[in-house]
Amino acid sequence: MYIRRLYDLRIDNDLSQQEVADFLVCHRQAYGRYERGFREIPVSMLIKLAKYYGVSTDYILGLSDEK
Repeated sequence: MYIRRLYDLRIDNDLSQQEVADFLVCHRQAYGRYERGFREIPVSMLIKLAKYYGVSTDYILGLSDEK
């Protein structure tokens, strides 16, 4: 579920994968793997993205529909 949420949050905020990767200080290819579900996103990056997007980690993980 979180894979779709990562993608939707990025698109809703008009960001490219490169822009998100730059924010997370990782390579675009690595972020793309998280977004496509080929690799699990580290907890530290999950928390950083939740703060950046102003949503809860539960929302990103698909455990809640409340942002």
